[in-house]
Amino acid sequence: MKAIQVYDKPMCCSTGVCGPQVDPVLPRFAADLAWLKSQGHQVERFNLAQQPAAFVQNSEVQQLLASQGTDCLPLITVDGRIVSRSEYPSRDMLAMWVDSETASEALQMVSEGGACCSSSEGCG
Repeated sequence: MKAIQVYDKPMCCSTGVCGPQVDPVLPRFAADLAWLKSQGHQVERFNLAQQPAAFVQNSEVQQLLASQGTDCLPLITVDGRIVSRSEYPSRDMLAMWVDSETASEALQMVSEGGACCSSSEGCG
């Protein structure tokens, strides 16, 4: 199993899924990280506003922050190697980095319209 670490920009909470205007990418990414955990991978997520020591302890992360500022965030590492920066990757990319064959196996996700399923599925 792989060790995934996410170094987020400063956010008001650990996931960024709070406040009046939530970036729609953040709930999707949180669900993707939960999916990785369900596959047995170790997932850690660090918020610059709340856990600055984690950013200092990783020399590569520290160097990127010193040279590029917070524009390099979020940074994603897999087994200590930076695999992504400046954007939240898709579930398919995460699956590729951890060699998962089940990228399409999904936790139910909220659609852009806010519902967990289409009206034809009879939610409610």
